[in-house]
Amino acid sequence: MMQEIKRQILQEGRNCWRILPASRVAFLVDAEAYFSAFASAAQKAKRSILIAAWDIDSRIQLFRDSKRRNLPTRLGHFLRALVRQQEDLHIHILNWDFAMIYAFERELLPVFRLPWQKHKRIHFHMDGHHPLGASHHQKIVVVDDGVAFLGGLDLTKQRWDTPEHLPSDQRRTDPSGESYGPWHDIQIAVQGEVASALGDLVRDRWFRATGERVESVRGGGRDLWPSELLPDLENVQVGIARTDPLYAEREGVREVEALYLDAISSAQHCVYMENQYFTSGAVGKALCERLGEEEGPEIVLVLREKSDWLEESTMGTFRAKLLGRLREANRFDRLRVYYPVVGGSDEVLVNVHSKVMIVDDRFVRVGSSNLSNRSMGVDTECDLAIESGGEDRIEKAIAGFRNRLLAEHVGVGREEIEEALSTGNSVIQAVEKLWGSERTLVPFPQEEISWAGDLVPDGTIDPPEPIDPEKLVDELVPEEAGKRGGKRVRNLVLILLALLALAVAWRWTPLGDWIDLEALTSAGKYLRGNLAAPFIVIPAYLVGTLIMFPVTLLIVATAFMFGALAGFFYAILGCLLAAVGTYVIGRALGRNTVSHLAGSRLNRLSRRLARHGVLAVTTVRIIPVAPFTVINLVAGASHIRFWDFVLGTVIGMAPGIIAITIFEHQLEAAIREPGAKSFAILAALAVFIAAGGFVLKRWLEKRKDLKGSKKE
Repeated sequence: MMQEIKRQILQEGRNCWRILPASRVAFLVDAEAYFSAFASAAQKAKRSILIAAWDIDSRIQLFRDSKRRNLPTRLGHFLRALVRQQEDLHIHILNWDFAMIYAFERELLPVFRLPWQKHKRIHFHMDGHHPLGASHHQKIVVVDDGVAFLGGLDLTKQRWDTPEHLPSDQRRTDPSGESYGPWHDIQIAVQGEVASALGDLVRDRWFRATGERVESVRGGGRDLWPSELLPDLENVQVGIARTDPLYAEREGVREVEALYLDAISSAQHCVYMENQYFTSGAVGKALCERLGEEEGPEIVLVLREKSDWLEESTMGTFRAKLLGRLREANRFDRLRVYYPVVGGSDEVLVNVHSKVMIVDDRFVRVGSSNLSNRSMGVDTECDLAIESGGEDRIEKAIAGFRNRLLAEHVGVGREEIEEALSTGNSVIQAVEKLWGSERTLVPFPQEEISWAGDLVPDGTIDPPEPIDPEKLVDELVPEEAGKRGGKRVRNLVLILLALLALAVAWRWTPLGDWIDLEALTSAGKYLRGNLAAPFIVIPAYLVGTLIMFPVTLLIVATAFMFGALAGFFYAILGCLLAAVGTYVIGRALGRNTVSHLAGSRLNRLSRRLARHGVLAVTTVRIIPVAPFTVINLVAGASHIRFWDFVLGTVIGMAPGIIAITIFEHQLEAAIREPGAKSFAILAALAVFIAAGGFVLKRWLEKRKDLKGSKKE
């Protein structure tokens, strides 16, 4: 038999920031419990409520039974009522300055602070102080530095649910009245010094984001604990683990990742995890190693089975690859991956959003961190962890929490789970003995990875470390880019300014008599009405590219003939065909021939394209390092992955094509209907594009000078 070695997991400075006492701890399962406990604690606040959020919505209902309380049920009204009642109370809300991809999923008014500006002691700030492509993912609330809540739940819409997770619940609607499906999530409540430390963490983030200091406060001996909330533990030590990415000369913190790896390596019997995502390469590798041991622990994962199409085509693909590696490592049949459903034959998926880890009844962590690369090094995260230290009362509480979760998922009482576990001490056997009711856990399907899965590189959607744009350009752009890139920017600007001058000349000089605009328009109409138009226009890009004809002029001509919308699609398809065609030629010619044609100065570009894939292609499309044709040839000769090349070309060229198409559309409008307004708009567009080109040119020159000074 394997000898049990129960070493300490939590270690300050290695896998956690601080280990501090908590007089009370409670595990809040699902948002009904959390929202109610938050409201109860907030009502006791005298000086401070700190909220750090990934998202927040002033319109949500904190509780469905409005008769229980004398305060408003909606979050925004509720917080304003609190500050009106307590003259010394200040509320600080720090919300992630979210990416625009989430714009239609969120309350738009917080962007303008409108719901929060109705009282001077409610302070709201959108926090964008993070690396490129990162997010602030912490979900923390601290009340008078005495009680804190932390976990996977934000005070936002489409979170409220009960542990019953009814397939259809009329109370489960968002502020617009739209219903949503079952939502499973976990929050942890703590009282004591650990809550004060979480207050310090939020205040530090507030200072970084705003430059303003927020004073720490203490509860003054008052009991801030929600009166109706029964604690699961009392008088325990709690570890705080963070992810805080490298940014603005600040050292990066990867405690979250270190704690996952240390907890996995210490497991003797079972690792139980619930999580929204499962894409972390480091966690996956650690689990594979434990599965390969003859007498290693059981690994039980409860994951979300489906999400929207965008996540399924990206994070879902990465999850499928990682689960495939785990299944290959599962030599001793100790791996189970489940997803929860309710509704029996009318199966309804439960959206798993919790971030929970339990090891051997002696270690538990609850927090904001997903099992993704991003949560290990890119997004800000915070988890709380408790280790039993051999104390029986703590191990019973940890086991009770896990059994409570399992009972919820398989639709039985907690006592039945405990009885099933008592016979063999196997979580897998207990689950599979009890599952099968209308509410149960279902084995996760073995997903096929589609051909599209290879189109999205893991490092772009789920990067393991922050993207440093300065370093990225240093890596991808040759030193000659400052001079040559500036020249190409200048040429593009000159072309656009020449077109502007042409529009003016067309209306107020004899040029309009020499060149008949209507005749050109008629030719365009004829071409648009011809079914063969795509087979004429799109291949023309390939021919033009082969003879080094400026692709900008081809885009302008296409927009003129086909209009803005159709012109954009013809242009993007034409550029893509031309890029692929010359890529294939470059691949066939080989490195030596292309180097001879393109010049030896592009050898470094070749190496960088091959090493960095889609990011490199995107960068050199945006930053004009070399002619369009040359980049394609070099990419082919570099044997960069074909789909990386295609995706990088589309992402990098689309913004420029949109800008040129809009410019041409306004150019044509100015020619047809001349006037101060139309030419002012056209001139403004030209100035905007020229200014952008000038800024890019100066930046490239600055990067070149900086490199030169470093060499000296």
